[in-house]
Amino acid sequence: MPAALWAVVAAAAASISLALGVRQTFGLFLLPLAAEEGLSPVWLGTAVAIHNLVWGLGQPLSGAVADRHGAGRVMAGGAVLLAAGLGLAALVPHPATILFGIGVLTGLGVACTGTGAALAAVGRAVPPERRGEMIGLASAGGSLGQAAMVPLAQSLIGGVGAVATLGILALSVLVILPVARGVEWRAPARTGGPAPTGLAGLPGLARRALGERDYALLTAGFFACGFQLGFLTLHLPSHIQLCGLPMELGAMALMTIGLFNIPGSWLCGRVSNHVRPELALGWIYLLRSAAIAAYVLAPPSYGGTLVFAAVMGFVWLGTIPLTSAAIARRFGVQDLGALYGVCFLSHQIGGFLGTAAGALLLERAGSYDAFWPVMIAVGLAATAANWATRPPARALA
Repeated sequence: MPAALWAVVAAAAASISLALGVRQTFGLFLLPLAAEEGLSPVWLGTAVAIHNLVWGLGQPLSGAVADRHGAGRVMAGGAVLLAAGLGLAALVPHPATILFGIGVLTGLGVACTGTGAALAAVGRAVPPERRGEMIGLASAGGSLGQAAMVPLAQSLIGGVGAVATLGILALSVLVILPVARGVEWRAPARTGGPAPTGLAGLPGLARRALGERDYALLTAGFFACGFQLGFLTLHLPSHIQLCGLPMELGAMALMTIGLFNIPGSWLCGRVSNHVRPELALGWIYLLRSAAIAAYVLAPPSYGGTLVFAAVMGFVWLGTIPLTSAAIARRFGVQDLGALYGVCFLSHQIGGFLGTAAGALLLERAGSYDAFWPVMIAVGLAATAANWATRPPARALA
């Protein structure tokens, strides 16, 4: 593959790494902000739930704009929004700024800088026979960010405090500005076929896609991914502390998830070249449900937590290249950003419900015990939805 294409993959991975790495640290602030600023965990929990929903609502829009005008400019604008949201919460730590900064601004920022626009650009740039593998490789960039940013944020929170750490993270995401120039800075070149739909045609495109049974099932299954990952990202560190285990184990668990997802995302991308993506997705949701069940039934332990994090990490973002590959096979790549965004909205509705319900349960019951069976049931339903899909009548490049 030419060096120029590798540069696109590397730049996309760097943007995803910073965007997803920063948002992966939100769970570390839940209890420190309460101790430092007197902010109830419900405020940050609600803000992250709003963040997930805004991210989902913004993803089809940013994807449609990127499909028509290029992903790079979308990513650069998202970096400014992401920095503004973190900076606002750092400069004025208050429930209102947490809800608007973390909830709305960073949600829009990650919608532009995270997986949607960047991976669609990769999908258009690389040859069809390498598409799944390269999307998986770029997806692993989010894991590199998680592996690096989580321990860094944990160390900074302990050293300079939670508020100052938010400010440092705000400055760090501005690195995306120069990186974005390496990812489809101009409108994608057309290679025949219909033009990208763009914003104006997005509602009609969404209606047509969701009217197809198998895309609707794929979208419904993606809900479970967001529900499970949203809950674990925000609440796993707190659950670990409530079990009487060291606070540092929460950061180590998130870091372990990130490290194991690096080979996992790449492997899932490779699998999509040889196995129908929906079948592989079903196995991922089944494995997640089994891992969650084993973790909550076993006595809390240091080693058991790290094993759970490793298993979950291996399939953490593996759903992204598989879902992208499934969409590309059914609809082609000209509207990949928009169609992935529509599917991703379901993912983020799941993330909104998972994070918000977890925060409310923590506030009222003081533990997450009643939530784990729901996590298992949602995963099993996603397995059934993906395995119920049929192969496309004619797989597209």
